[in-house]
Amino acid sequence: MSANQNKVALVTGASRGIGASIAERLAKDGFTVVINYAGNAALAEDLAQKIEKAGGKALTAQGDVADAEAVRRMFDAAEAAFGGVDVLVNNAGIMLLSRLADVDDASFDRQISVNFKGTFNTLREAAKRLRDGGRVINFSSSVVGLKPETYSVYAATKAAVETMGAILAKEMRGRQITVNTVAPGPTGTDLFLNGKSDELIDRLAKANPLERLGTPEDIAGVVAFLAGPDGAWINGQVLRANGGMV
Repeated sequence: MSANQNKVALVTGASRGIGASIAERLAKDGFTVVINYAGNAALAEDLAQKIEKAGGKALTAQGDVADAEAVRRMFDAAEAAFGGVDVLVNNAGIMLLSRLADVDDASFDRQISVNFKGTFNTLREAAKRLRDGGRVINFSSSVVGLKPETYSVYAATKAAVETMGAILAKEMRGRQITVNTVAPGPTGTDLFLNGKSDELIDRLAKANPLERLGTPEDIAGVVAFLAGPDGAWINGQVLRANGGMV
């Protein structure tokens, strides 16, 4: 029997892209998966059915992480269905890019509310409700290290997530709960590829010594390591999963 059997993993923003790959991988590793989504119920249901067909267990839970009440309801739903939550994966996020001088208030506020406050909302709930021995896995980005132009607000929200997670790791003392952050580099998802020229994609792929883009499965593997028994001694860290780009 898998060491993860009877454990429950809540993955935010899990209906597509990296989040969907994480949900599939954790289900394969024996976790019961709660697939959180903000808007696309059909995609989330399709993923849940795919996981169930493969022999896993999954439940969908609608909720905007920026809404503290919705986050509470999400944890309530997981507890009602499965008795509790063992792993929280904070994958939900949005990226709106422009030079700092041109950032409008709406895009600033939206990135703060989803990336920063959204992560805060789920962390606050997890700090109170995660079962002892659990795992928290936040998401940052390698742009925190690269600091490219047009990423100022997005990178700032992710730097905040890295700091908040490292502090929470210390505050979980006595409960055997680890808190870590994964910071992917360029990864071949629809979200990343959309609107980019082949030339730009090729240039970004060659920017790391392994000379390829990451895949959602690459990132899911890092999350699976942190969520599983082999990741137990990693705590308060940021793992940059980018092929050596930065």
